[in-house]
Amino acid sequence: MPIIEISSLDHPGVEVYGTLTEAQLRNRLEPDKGIFIAESPKVIHVALNAGYEPLSLLCERRHITGDAAGIIERCGDIPVYTGERDLLAALTGYTLTRGVLCAMRRPMPLPVADVCRNASCIVVIDGVTDTTNIGAIFRSAAALGIDAVLLTPTACDPLNRRAVRVSMGSVFLVPWTWVDEPVTPHLNELGFRTAAMALSDDSIPLDDPILKDEPRLALIMGTEGDGLSREAITAADHVVRIPMQHGVDSLNVAAAAAVAFWELRKRDTHLKNRGLETEN
Repeated sequence: MPIIEISSLDHPGVEVYGTLTEAQLRNRLEPDKGIFIAESPKVIHVALNAGYEPLSLLCERRHITGDAAGIIERCGDIPVYTGERDLLAALTGYTLTRGVLCAMRRPMPLPVADVCRNASCIVVIDGVTDTTNIGAIFRSAAALGIDAVLLTPTACDPLNRRAVRVSMGSVFLVPWTWVDEPVTPHLNELGFRTAAMALSDDSIPLDDPILKDEPRLALIMGTEGDGLSREAITAADHVVRIPMQHGVDSLNVAAAAAVAFWELRKRDTHLKNRGLETEN
């Protein structure tokens, strides 16, 4: 593996770590050439374990035989860029306290039907744009047994650098893809019933038995501020709320997701006890 010492921010190959914007990395015009950045040894190892393709590495010299050594050993003949600490900080915008960055090939989006084929319980992220919330939702989804994640076109990219970091690599563990709006008719065609999380007069509590009887359920979660659109709520098969106390009417979307995912774990046991589990 070539170790390449850089002495300038203009060195060919390092633009992916500092000069290019997230939109340029994503490369919507040519998705097969898209790139994303994974940060920290733990996250990079998760991505490699999931089969993502590394393109180059960036780290301080001291990490070549330290924190980055195991990654370098796994990555084959790709360039490893290194340089003075201050230069790398100027390039990336922060000190590389986590040791190593890895530019990786962005996979082509999968069809919704493929992502959902074997899924029983999925979440749809509709218009959530905060990278921290996206990362946190993916982390909870992976930890609490959500089978797949779908995102509407207005939602934040899960492979945004910060979203990947906040998720601790969970974006590599849960199948996900983009879904067109309106969501409910498309998912109904795939055998799902949808549950929109929203505050409305006809909403049912999250622990309502009717949700546990749904063999295939898609939970739809909306933006941090305005929530789901009236159209999305009206189209959903169920409208769901988390019961609150002390006059609190809502939670941050990432916190609400964790609560909902935990409650919906009970579906598996309930369906098995009733002999309703599906073979998808």
